[in-house]
Amino acid sequence: MSAAGTSQPAQAQPVQPVKLSLPLIYQQKLFEELRKEDELVVLARGLGLMRLITNLLHSYDAAGNNLIVIVGAEDRENAWIGEALAEHAAISMSPRARGLTVVNTDFTSVAAREKMYAAGGIFSITSRILVVDMLTGLLNPETITGIVVLHADRVVATSLEAFILRIYRQKNKVGFLKAFSDNPDPFTTGFSPLATMMRNLFLRKASLWPRFHMHVAQALEGKKKAEVIELEVPMTDAMRDIQNAVMECVEVSIHELKKGNTGLEMDDWNLDSALLKNFDMIVRRQLDPNWHRVSWKTKQIVGDLTILRGMLQSILALDAVSFLQQLDTIHAAHSPAPGSTRQTQSPWLFLDAAQTIFDTARRRVYSSDQRPGPDTANIDVLRPVLEEQPKWAVLAEVLEEIDRDLYFEPAVRDDSNGTILIMCSDTNTCRQLRDYLQTMHVKPRTEKKVEEFHDPDEDKPSAAFMMRRKLRNYLKWKREFAQVNANLFSDNQKALAGAVDPRLGQSKARAPTNKRRRMRGGGMVGAGPGRLDNGSIAQYFEKPGEVAELMAEVQITEEETKQKEDVVADPLEDMDDYYQLYEMQDLVVIHAYDGDQDEHILEEIKPKYIIMYEPDASFIRRVEVYRSSHNDRNVRVYFLYYGGSVEEQRYLSTVRREKDAFTKLIKERASMSVVMTVDPHGAEDPQEAFLRTINTRIAGGGKLAATAQPPRVVVDVREFRSSLPSLLHGRSMIIVPCMLTVGDYILSPTICVERKSVSDLISSFKDGRLYSQCESMFQHYKNPMLLIEFDQNKSFTLEPFADLSGSISSVSAANAGANDLQSKIVLLTLAFPKLRIIWSSSPYETAEIFERLKTQEEEPDPIAAVRAGLDKDTVAEEQVFNIVPQEMLAAVPGVTPHNIMSIALQTENIMEVANMTVEELHPLVGKEAAKQISGFFAKDLLDDA
Repeated sequence: MSAAGTSQPAQAQPVQPVKLSLPLIYQQKLFEELRKEDELVVLARGLGLMRLITNLLHSYDAAGNNLIVIVGAEDRENAWIGEALAEHAAISMSPRARGLTVVNTDFTSVAAREKMYAAGGIFSITSRILVVDMLTGLLNPETITGIVVLHADRVVATSLEAFILRIYRQKNKVGFLKAFSDNPDPFTTGFSPLATMMRNLFLRKASLWPRFHMHVAQALEGKKKAEVIELEVPMTDAMRDIQNAVMECVEVSIHELKKGNTGLEMDDWNLDSALLKNFDMIVRRQLDPNWHRVSWKTKQIVGDLTILRGMLQSILALDAVSFLQQLDTIHAAHSPAPGSTRQTQSPWLFLDAAQTIFDTARRRVYSSDQRPGPDTANIDVLRPVLEEQPKWAVLAEVLEEIDRDLYFEPAVRDDSNGTILIMCSDTNTCRQLRDYLQTMHVKPRTEKKVEEFHDPDEDKPSAAFMMRRKLRNYLKWKREFAQVNANLFSDNQKALAGAVDPRLGQSKARAPTNKRRRMRGGGMVGAGPGRLDNGSIAQYFEKPGEVAELMAEVQITEEETKQKEDVVADPLEDMDDYYQLYEMQDLVVIHAYDGDQDEHILEEIKPKYIIMYEPDASFIRRVEVYRSSHNDRNVRVYFLYYGGSVEEQRYLSTVRREKDAFTKLIKERASMSVVMTVDPHGAEDPQEAFLRTINTRIAGGGKLAATAQPPRVVVDVREFRSSLPSLLHGRSMIIVPCMLTVGDYILSPTICVERKSVSDLISSFKDGRLYSQCESMFQHYKNPMLLIEFDQNKSFTLEPFADLSGSISSVSAANAGANDLQSKIVLLTLAFPKLRIIWSSSPYETAEIFERLKTQEEEPDPIAAVRAGLDKDTVAEEQVFNIVPQEMLAAVPGVTPHNIMSIALQTENIMEVANMTVEELHPLVGKEAAKQISGFFAKDLLDDA
């Protein structure tokens, strides 16, 4: 490898034969393919992409004298690669292997980075640091042996990764370039998406490896298949009713969206697509360009869709009490303020299905029974129901079956542990299952039964202990929640007191007679639960007596008090008194799905039994790869899913969408001609270069200036978070990154641009930072400019983009915020009349504007741009005085830029200058200038009139 300062392009050292941990045939063939040529690899999720990458990197690491750069890696992937390279080096005993070096914001020393680059090795560098180091020459692209791009599906035309690859290919034709992705969906969106993505990556070949690939199927469907037992769990009637009601609300909401937004591409706006994780983004992406024009109802429905889709997942994942508590918070957040009309509420609350959701969720937790009262009138009594999740009982049965298998079946000699691994979707479900497994054999009742009447069902696992505890906590929370609601209601009523509705002729603050009135402690009097007059759902606030009786039903018994400490306590919390290592066969490990990290879990735990509490397509493939990779390990998988549920539909839809995506990619690749990657090595358009040589810059009759050098822009290093530097570079401009104190972009010695996005503009006005920045620009540049840049995919308006509530008050607040922002911009222009404001609808438009601004301008000096604002003496002198008096004084005849500072230093204010004589001004500005200044202030305007 050549040194960092040389110009000889680096070539990859021959890959040494190393021992690889790629036991499957498709992994070996793909590895051999990658060794020979550059390509984009799209591998189905769960087939071991990170293992393939680490083996490839180790082959170059073992060869030595290579400088490999990894782009796009996340922190946990860096940890994975670092551990794998260290393990490979230890096994192969390669003396040249040096492992992985991560370069991020912790590496603040430029000299340290330059020294590391010169020594070579494998580096994972954040995109911002890498692009700056390549532009400044700290890392010479010609010395790079090759670049490995992770998450290639994220490399769009405006990304920093595309910028890095463009710079790399401009100066290095020899180095290799390999890109990887396990997400095929982004490669199927748009016109010729695969070809477009490959142009962004500067690659000409794509290698596709779906699950149905011949070599993949051959490797995973051989003799070493894992034993999979599918368990379809039926939902309870209440769960099914709630799910159907929520889906009805989703369907109606989508219909309302279509009806109110005609003209958009709405083929994917259907109930099946609504089950996908990215459905919110699909809808919002199409509405964003016209977000300021859509109605408040549309904005409200977009926000409601996110809530409703979350409820579809919650009904399956949360227990009955937690789901009811979630519904209480949703209802409180979406309920209108007292006195408002139905036009300001969430539309789905007016559906009968919404009433079904709230009523059924409540009946899953407790029911209301009637009994005779003391005055012959029936009174309501609340009784706990505490419906359990059906999967809990199935999980207990599976664990019991595993225990019987371990006890009766003779131990099979293999390399697997007897560990039971339970996989679920998130950490909340992990905690839920942990609590259930710890308490499923605890009985909350202490009554002693007669032996002949012993019910065998009492010995079965039950969640009664856990659910009673959750209900107690919920009732305590509900009491506080009701008090908060009552206080808010009281405050709103006071605010609305005296306000009269002209249509009804009555006070808004006066509640209708059929509306329940909140009492102290969260009690209610008046009409029973149900709908209000305007159709919205009434919140349930039970009477204090009912709540007290329900609380008494689930109070902690004496037996529970004794068992609680033993059940909840964790023996590892008190390390001084108790410590021991558990045997692997005695462990039940509950873990959440975590992408590629799940491969580590399988390799470290070596489970013999795996219970997939919730379906996940990629994890199934990881188990297949794990079992097929180890002849000496047996695996039994229990696959649990709710039959006929959204969970099952989402799983099947995910598998189908991935298969369809690979099918589209295969068809496009088959019909695709040679990908014409733009060759950045070639010089720019000769016509453009010729026109630049004859570009005339005549200033005051000066000489003709001509240059063949490309235009240059000095850019603040913090601006590389945006896509604008990449687009400027794409227009054949030289980007010079510097740490600027004044401005963000220096286009010429006189033009300084401060770039602001809408969100940044709002924050800059709030903290006063923009005013100080404008002052600094005027002190050092003749033509300061403020660039207000919008997102190309967002609406071209000053309305805040984050407004999703859609209510009348929120829309009014957004409009008020936009008007307030416009007012602040007007005040800014009044304070700085010479400030030029550039409005740009997208970064592409900004790049074109900059190109036009530079047409008749000299090229900027990077050293001068960096010094601006750093010259402490000059800055101190200039910042002592206000800008406005200096501008007024500069308009006086005789005052020049050379003598104005002398006047400012020797005088207190403009009045003192106006009263000075020629003799007093002479030492400051000279004789002729003193006469002009004194004559201007001594001139009698009345005489001229």
